[in-house]
Amino acid sequence: MSDPVSAMNGAKFSGLAQVEDSGLQGMITLRGDLASAPLKAAVKAATGADVPTGGQVSLSDAGGVAWMSPDELLLLVPYAEVDAKVADLAEALKGEHALAANVSDARGMFRLSGDGAREVLAKICPVDMSAEAFKPSQFRRTRMAQVAAAFWLDEAGDFHIVCFRSVAAYVYKLLSTAAHPQSKVGALTG
Repeated sequence: MSDPVSAMNGAKFSGLAQVEDSGLQGMITLRGDLASAPLKAAVKAATGADVPTGGQVSLSDAGGVAWMSPDELLLLVPYAEVDAKVADLAEALKGEHALAANVSDARGMFRLSGDGAREVLAKICPVDMSAEAFKPSQFRRTRMAQVAAAFWLDEAGDFHIVCFRSVAAYVYKLLSTAAHPQSKVGALTG
């Protein structure tokens, strides 16, 4: 059996912003009643983070939780622990109407950092990327040009982008093109 590799196997680009493959990331789709006390406790045990409110991401040193829809969360855990976390969730949610599925290898993840990061995303997403409109801990599911994607902004000012693995090369090229130094618009950067 081969060793797992991330969607873009460590690819990096530097321009107006830095685009980089985030490496292997454990991801679990969890569907259920987000107000359920057992579900909230199971999420906290799996990630160390609380269930966020709509349009937000909650992060901890052990992982994170992104709000995907009124009955869906994306749990972020270490890649090597994802199968054990899914089993723990299944055990903790016995009797609950819930579903936990490992989607780690079906997704790609990128980090976008630097002064031009907001401008890069503004070029390819129908989202107001101004600092006043998009703040740390906000989570957004949207289109990234022709494909579905989701992203959040961490407290350090870096964006984390999740897409389907099948379109990861497209997203990487899209981000790299939008970050090319000759593509500067200057609306959101100095």
